[in-house]
Amino acid sequence: MLITELSQIPGVSGDESRVRDFIKEKLSSWGIEHYTDSLGNLFALKEGKKNGSESGLMLSAHMDEVGLLVSSVEKSGHLRFYKVGGVDERALITKPVLVGPNDVMGVIGAKAIHLQKKEERKKPLKIENLCIDIGAKDKDDAERVVKVGDYVSFYSEAGLSGNIVKGKALDNRAGCAALLEILQRDYPCSFTAVFTVQEEVGLRGAIVAAYRIKPRIALVLETTGAIDIPEAKNQDHSTSLGAGPAFTVKDQSIIAHPRVLERLIEVAERQKRTYQFRRYGGSSTDAGAISLAGSGTAAGVISTPCRYIHAPVSMLLKEDWQNLVEITDAFIRSVYEKGLEI
Repeated sequence: MLITELSQIPGVSGDESRVRDFIKEKLSSWGIEHYTDSLGNLFALKEGKKNGSESGLMLSAHMDEVGLLVSSVEKSGHLRFYKVGGVDERALITKPVLVGPNDVMGVIGAKAIHLQKKEERKKPLKIENLCIDIGAKDKDDAERVVKVGDYVSFYSEAGLSGNIVKGKALDNRAGCAALLEILQRDYPCSFTAVFTVQEEVGLRGAIVAAYRIKPRIALVLETTGAIDIPEAKNQDHSTSLGAGPAFTVKDQSIIAHPRVLERLIEVAERQKRTYQFRRYGGSSTDAGAISLAGSGTAAGVISTPCRYIHAPVSMLLKEDWQNLVEITDAFIRSVYEKGLEI
């Protein structure tokens, strides 16, 4: 399955080349024209079956994932690190990781609990209390295989069990997989699909991409947090697994264009597909950057709900993801058939 294949690939923000190469290989095998800009965004030009029918539509999904970056190598051979993107420090202890381009295996460690003082045990561990252990005997031994500036990605085996997909980096490899699924289909109109970089550190790739192609309409395929866990009250559930893909009304970066949101609702209801509204107004998506490009773009967001987002392992439902693909498919066809007045 494309989601699990993409999940396995390391691609921390700023180091998306392996994810991009995987996607480029797929595009080439399908005969889809594509190119990469200087920042690393990957553009795919989907030609419509009706010559000259240009929709002015941009679809996008970001390739990068949150992770870590080696900041120093200690005398002992342990590695200190920075966070890249919104990583929850509490989730890091004892997690396996891959370091650098050669995927050196390591484990995130800290002072053993039986050596901690009573007051230390009451506090969550912070970055300065953690290190990556690659089994090196000293600094020289470690520097034979890693260096300062190496990216660090979480390691976990992605898998599909029935309707459940689990793995790292589902934010936003699920969106990338959906966009690849869309690109395999035939459409009457042409559009541009963009696999963006560095979303997790400031929507940087989307800013550049949108200025380059100047779309009239944009739909961002994302992954968003599902907070349907026992500790959370129902009204605090941003999204819930099994309730379908989520449409964004607003977040910190954008108020979704009303015509785009209305059309998403319309095509979902016409297809009798489940959907929900993302009920959390925080965080940002590429749509915020795209909407402000040039003279402005009518932008919206459709997301797959995902539990434990930005953690070393997360979980989503295949059915929610499939509904996202089909609603996106119907949205594209609707733009061609009925237009979209903005």
